[in-house]
Amino acid sequence: MADADRETMDRSLERLLEGNRRCLECGPHHPRQDAGRRAEVAAGQHPFAVIVGCSDSRIPPEVVFDKGLGDLFVVRLAGNVVDDMALGSVEYAVEHLGTRLVVVLGHARCGAVTAAVNHGDAPGHVHSIVKAILPAIEKARGMPGDLVDNAIRVNVAMVADRIRACEPILAPMARGGEIRVVEAYYDVTTGKVDILR
Repeated sequence: MADADRETMDRSLERLLEGNRRCLECGPHHPRQDAGRRAEVAAGQHPFAVIVGCSDSRIPPEVVFDKGLGDLFVVRLAGNVVDDMALGSVEYAVEHLGTRLVVVLGHARCGAVTAAVNHGDAPGHVHSIVKAILPAIEKARGMPGDLVDNAIRVNVAMVADRIRACEPILAPMARGGEIRVVEAYYDVTTGKVDILR
């Protein structure tokens, strides 16, 4: 991997964290969300980060990171799980749009993880979400601290590992340093994003 690529990935992560700090310190600026920006991105997009996050209404990535139109490529499913379609979306962003930073964003008080911990099963299609989260719960059992919070963090790590191992596109790019997959945790009470790994 070239130093310039690493610098680009590092700078992309710093841009996200700067936006989160701005939200915490002085409120969001809502940058790049006007008619001029809309016209600018109408012809094409070049997002600097992919955010794989939860569908939870309390954590819209554009707000959490104070970013505007065309800045983020967002993939959201309950519990920030990834299925084939979500993985295909990440592949599209890195392969066709040139995005080099992928952030898996879990969050405190995740309803999907809480439901999986409390019930272990669910009706309808919600069952597929719970089923995807159960391995993280099993791995978190016995860890010191709160089971739900531990399972949320373990789930983030497992999703990130799945992205890093996804053949034939993402795994070689991750191994070669062409993309960086980062694990992050959003505290819904404080609004702060912490990097886990």
